[in-house]
Amino acid sequence: MNKLLLLPLLLLLSVAVRAEEMTFGPGPEAAGSTLDAIVAVVNDDVITRRELDAAVAQIEHQLQQKKVPIPPRPIVEKQVLERLILTHLQVRAAERNGVTIDDATLNAAIDTLAQRNHMNLTQLRQTIEKEGVSFAQFRDDIRKELLSTRLRQKLVDSQIQVSEQDVESMQAQLASGQSGGGGGGGGGREYHIAQILITVPENASPAQIEAAKRSAGEALAQLRKGADFQQLAVSMSSGRQALEGGDLGWRSADQLPTLFADAVPKLRPGQFSDLIRSPSGFHIVKLLEVRGGSPEASSPAPAAKAALVTQTHARHILLRSSPQRSDEESRQKLAQLREQIENGQDFAALARANSDDKNSAVRGGDLGWTSPGTMVPQFEQEMAKLQPNQISPPFKTPFGWHLVQVLERRQGSASPEVERARIREALMRRRADEEWELALRRLRDEAYIEVRLAPDSTLPAASSATKEAP
Repeated sequence: MNKLLLLPLLLLLSVAVRAEEMTFGPGPEAAGSTLDAIVAVVNDDVITRRELDAAVAQIEHQLQQKKVPIPPRPIVEKQVLERLILTHLQVRAAERNGVTIDDATLNAAIDTLAQRNHMNLTQLRQTIEKEGVSFAQFRDDIRKELLSTRLRQKLVDSQIQVSEQDVESMQAQLASGQSGGGGGGGGGREYHIAQILITVPENASPAQIEAAKRSAGEALAQLRKGADFQQLAVSMSSGRQALEGGDLGWRSADQLPTLFADAVPKLRPGQFSDLIRSPSGFHIVKLLEVRGGSPEASSPAPAAKAALVTQTHARHILLRSSPQRSDEESRQKLAQLREQIENGQDFAALARANSDDKNSAVRGGDLGWTSPGTMVPQFEQEMAKLQPNQISPPFKTPFGWHLVQVLERRQGSASPEVERARIREALMRRRADEEWELALRRLRDEAYIEVRLAPDSTLPAASSATKEAP
């Protein structure tokens, strides 16, 4: 498993046994039917003891692999149950918004996942099953991940706007050495960060805010006494990345969450911040690693020095929907073309014969070298996921449906126009991340949730149920 790039996160999710596969007898659960008991009601759905136990077992296995001390079972159950609740809510929200993932798109995504991990489909399947997860369940959880991504694109990403003033403000910050001394403005500095989040409900009472602040203060005090950040995040954090030790991954200066933008550049690797207040609650952010840029984070980037960015050489096939060809027909056609390419047919020849982008079609779909911010966000996000020579699954942008293949990458200088576009894109991603977190929080707060876990036991107990309603 150590050689896999993306599977650990996905395997954390690949543990659910769907509630509709369970059967329940009338009346209260008998003592002998513990495995089939309901541990949570989520609007019209249920989460079962069997579903939770399978998820907990997989999480504990992952924590063991990472050598993270495993918290007491009730704490792990609480964290895993929260993740399952949020997954159920996202799946139902996707259904309400007409977001679906068909088998062809799912198959293409799994093929791409296997390629990224230098495996064929058989090897991927064997690896998954060695982890004790059925491949059918793995497919179902990948489908849920794709549903979540498309739901975010529909509800959040498409609504984000960045003004010229926003771009100019960020350029000024980068040029003056703020926000990390030039994450985009010549330094190329990136930060690997993690967080512990103690949430505060929307419209929280003063007592609730004070209780959350007290809990966050206790976490900070434990860290100052030498407590392990990862273990504390698993035990206490309410963030979506809690079960990964709060790991938020690598961020350039202009991609740091707004509330962390001032604190993170002032930290040295291994250091953590004081409490940071946001609408979501109280945060503690830790700087794990730094890469790129100069060691002097506070020194301004030379004004005359052009920023170095990662440029991508790619080609694509575009199909536009029309009265003669629906969205679904465009997607299916691209899925067929992708399969033909995987079986040895020439991408360039198929692009010339099929692509609706006539400018690139005559060049075999070749888009030349592009810098970040040149393409629309959806295209760049899909392109960024690919290694050289990999082909994306079909995906949609405002221009239509695409297949894209990355040919090669390089470091190059960005023109002022491209640099502005790159900053705009980074700000859009930052805002989209923040809006998505708020959207998930609202989704959780507005749901009817009844938890049937006994506070100090791993067994469900209806008498200790807590109900959370809007």
